[in-house]
Amino acid sequence: MTMAALSAERRRSSLSGWSGRSIIGVLLVVFVLFFAVPIVWLLLAVTKSSKTLIVANPFSLGSWSDLVSNWHQLFDFQDGAVTTWIGNSALYAIGALVITLLVSIPAGYALALTEFKLRQALLVLTLVVMLIPNTALVLPIFLELNGIGLIGSPLSVILPMSFFPFGVYLTYIYFSTSIPRDILAAARIDGCNGFQVFTRVALPLAAPVVALVAFFSFVQNWNNFFLPFVMLPSSDGYPIQVGLTSLLASTPAFNPSSAGSDSVQLPTLALGTIVSILPVLIVFLFSQRFLVAGMTAGGTKE
Repeated sequence: MTMAALSAERRRSSLSGWSGRSIIGVLLVVFVLFFAVPIVWLLLAVTKSSKTLIVANPFSLGSWSDLVSNWHQLFDFQDGAVTTWIGNSALYAIGALVITLLVSIPAGYALALTEFKLRQALLVLTLVVMLIPNTALVLPIFLELNGIGLIGSPLSVILPMSFFPFGVYLTYIYFSTSIPRDILAAARIDGCNGFQVFTRVALPLAAPVVALVAFFSFVQNWNNFFLPFVMLPSSDGYPIQVGLTSLLASTPAFNPSSAGSDSVQLPTLALGTIVSILPVLIVFLFSQRFLVAGMTAGGTKE
């Protein structure tokens, strides 16, 4: 191949690589704009009045007074219903989280480090249940809880939410790959029984995966809509995610028949949406170090 042909081939390769990178860059910019623009608009909308939101530039900043007014309208809605909904969400999410940790962590440990009959069958069953959509289980759970008279009570939400097979499998992976068996054997030689080996040795070493399971469980519980919507007939027991439907139904822009003294405007609805996700955001910001440690744990086998 002549030098001229070789040079032309290199130019073609360079152009081809540049074109590929350009296409990828354009796609990334499009996706970023697609997701970022609505979030920016939502954050700015809460600082505006209903009229300003319609007539002003969509990405202009409103005023502090409008933000305070929207805040008061949100928390005055139905005599402080939003505060009740947030408290209910905390009760359901944290209650289910505690049960999840008490069950998932020992279950994952047992599947990973102990031998017993039907162990493999239980592991396969855990994987199968993980593939079933949560919404598909709501109806049979409703019939079961209705049969024992729990519908409408906090337990009708907390107990189903605490069923978290993903946490069991995640814990199983961690204990299978990241806990040296020699450490556990040494603890047994030193006189620890099975329970002491788990609580004094394995559990402290599993802090990253415990944090990871806790985070995923909390986020799933806090954002759960369909289960509490079906289980709770009274708005007094709604979590904030279900309560947002009441806010939406009281917004004249979406429901013209709702115009009245207890109606809310679009900026207030936007503020309610932001308030509903703030706990998850706060938990994420304060647990990043543990989440990263948990996600990278199990990457190598001891």
